[in-house]
Amino acid sequence: MPFQYTAAQNFPDYKSLNHGCMVARHLTVEMYEHLFDKRTPNGVTVDKCIQPSVDNTGDIIGLVAGDPECYEVFKELFDAVINDKHGGFGPEDKHPPPDLNADALVGGVLDPKYIKSCRIRTGRSIKGFCLPPSICRAERREVERILVDALSGLKDDLAGKYYPLKSLTPDEEKQLISDHFLFQKPTGHLMVNSGAVRDWNDGRGIWHNLEKTFLIWLNEEDQCRVISMQPGSDLKAVFARFGRGLKEIEGLMKKSGHEFAWSERLGYICTCPSNLGTGMRCSVHIQLHKLSKHPKFEDIIEGLNLQERGTGGEHTAAVDDVYDISNRARLKKSEREFVQLVIDGVNKLIEMEKKLEDGKSIDDLLPPNCK
Repeated sequence: MPFQYTAAQNFPDYKSLNHGCMVARHLTVEMYEHLFDKRTPNGVTVDKCIQPSVDNTGDIIGLVAGDPECYEVFKELFDAVINDKHGGFGPEDKHPPPDLNADALVGGVLDPKYIKSCRIRTGRSIKGFCLPPSICRAERREVERILVDALSGLKDDLAGKYYPLKSLTPDEEKQLISDHFLFQKPTGHLMVNSGAVRDWNDGRGIWHNLEKTFLIWLNEEDQCRVISMQPGSDLKAVFARFGRGLKEIEGLMKKSGHEFAWSERLGYICTCPSNLGTGMRCSVHIQLHKLSKHPKFEDIIEGLNLQERGTGGEHTAAVDDVYDISNRARLKKSEREFVQLVIDGVNKLIEMEKKLEDGKSIDDLLPPNCK
């Protein structure tokens, strides 16, 4: 059925609301006219993808993919936003192949005096299905079934149990909250304005191994969020489990004819363009009493290509000078390279902390952006 109105008539009014999102910076009337009447094989339109940009005026991306094909059908817009978000990634650039080889890391057991815990997480989608903003109930339930079937085949230290959100017992809910595993209905712009949280909590759930060091969220922001974690400072062990778990899950999925959505150019496909490539966030909780008070602390973190948060997640503050430090980027490097970047960067932060504890200058250790 043809559209009743022209693209120009339907173009979002970004100017009057002073939008600061990336979509508003890149989506022109001419580009919109070119994309307006296109649809992916699943029927997703560009308007579905840009809805978060229309409903929010903050400094956000404002763009989601309704299915993996959006990255190709609406390539003109997605490529511009991807290039902006990832600090330069043109149409001819290519993300490297996966590398989950923990044995190739240099170091990886960090100083336990400063490191409280280690965590690595990533998003995954199943090839052939819509992503959360556009997935229907039947598809979402099928994604749940495929993943739970695969997870039920994990053995030894990866063996565990699935907890569907809609049938949690009071005791199970209490335990998952106590373990900090239970995710609530999201309230952020990406999820709410894209429609990804509709039908909550149908088809959603949490799986974790018996040792509580390997955790899967099903059908939250992405179809699958995989998390490897443990107390202490052995980041190499966390990465080894992370890689082994991902490989075993996909191997079990392939037995029933399924695989993760992967692009030769963009890497693993997720809902938000910010999580393309590895989709991986490798983080440690680190206590920095001295360095966190340094006037160039934030610049130091940025100069090491790292990102800092409070231990309660994004937009939270540090408690007792404990920060969540992770890789800033997701794209253009392999998983192993990002973990190595975190290892090297965190070791540098600890070296600075020790010098400050001894009353010494750290000027010789500062990254170039701080000198």
